[in-house]
Amino acid sequence: MSTLRSVLSPVPPTSESPTVAVLLHGFGSHEHDLAGLAGWLPTGLPWASLRAPLEMGYGGAAWFPLSPDGGMDQAAIAAATDAVWAWVDAHLGADARIVPVGFSQGGLMALQLLRTRPARVLAPVVLAGFVPHEGQAADEVLAASRPAVFWGRGDADPVIWPDAIARTRGFLDSHATVEAHVYPGLGHSITEEEMEDVRTFLGAQLRG
Repeated sequence: MSTLRSVLSPVPPTSESPTVAVLLHGFGSHEHDLAGLAGWLPTGLPWASLRAPLEMGYGGAAWFPLSPDGGMDQAAIAAATDAVWAWVDAHLGADARIVPVGFSQGGLMALQLLRTRPARVLAPVVLAGFVPHEGQAADEVLAASRPAVFWGRGDADPVIWPDAIARTRGFLDSHATVEAHVYPGLGHSITEEEMEDVRTFLGAQLRG
């Protein structure tokens, strides 16, 4: 099992506030990439930004390999999911709840965490992310409980294929209470407007 590298916020979790935001970067990026999003998190929410386990050889990393046709290795996705949970248990504790915030591949990972241990995941944020074809262990639980999920994407994104968008929309509509935002003209990126929407979403969910 891979040991993940991380960037931690200066505000540690406490017994009174055991919820931590976990930032999950996209394919070929690194643990510093999403740290700038911390400014849009609710005040006082601790955060950690993790580095994916698959080293790309040029300073970047990935959660799992991608094939040219967009295929995904489910075994590699499962291994990366296990690695994140191992990091959470080791660094935050077995009782910690997390708010996963992921971009692109990291968005898939945010949903993977929800789809494997839903009792420990609150209000995942999926930015230009998607779901794989395969079902996951807790999907039936999610279909019954319908947790809140933020899903934001641009309508000019050239990376996330239409079938992945349709698949993700179908999954979220049947397994979550989804707050979906489509941003006109946005490519495979994140904007301040989107992060303001994330701030509002997380504020409402964490107050609840």
